[in-house]
Amino acid sequence: MDLPDSEPDVLKQPTRARIFALLAERREPTGTEEIATEFGLHPNGVRRHLEQLSEAGLIDRRKQRGGTGRPGDRWSVAAGANPGGDRPTAYADLADWLIRVFPAGSENLGQVEQMGRKIGQELAPPKKEDSAAAFREVMAALGFRPELEQDEGGGFSCSLGNCPYREAAARNQDLVCGLHRGITAGLLDRLDPDSELVRFEPKDPFEAGCLVEVE
Repeated sequence: MDLPDSEPDVLKQPTRARIFALLAERREPTGTEEIATEFGLHPNGVRRHLEQLSEAGLIDRRKQRGGTGRPGDRWSVAAGANPGGDRPTAYADLADWLIRVFPAGSENLGQVEQMGRKIGQELAPPKKEDSAAAFREVMAALGFRPELEQDEGGGFSCSLGNCPYREAAARNQDLVCGLHRGITAGLLDRLDPDSELVRFEPKDPFEAGCLVEVE
């Protein structure tokens, strides 16, 4: 999904950037009041920032009923979000360090995938009724721009439209994609223990489109 040209400017406002970062960290829908409390701000002001982020295509809004009164808004990172601006250099440094620790052709790729599985379990939000939607929300928060397609049997396939680790993957795709496969499996362990990762197909990291299939 192509986002408006003005989108990078939306995140130049510090409060909006902090709100977006919080939603990316939460990896699940979060209410307006909860966000306002987190930053010590009035909900009305926070709501205006959220609406601007939504108009820029960075976050999604949904209504959730609970108790009495009007349904409240809950917000999460949009599946097609592609935030502008430069990424923190620390992420690039960390990827470079990891590649040095586990060079190409390393015999420890199985260990890397197992560690990724533990990370995925930690990243998973509390178990949800719709595990496919929860999976998409986590992938969106991590920057993968997921496109989800559910099947009648309860499984789903997901195409990842962006690789946030592309520079590192270009240098050692076996390592980075092995870590990501482990993270994917770990997420599913928590979101739906009865599910099975039956396909994980990496693509060129600069073209993206990696495929995940779950039964």
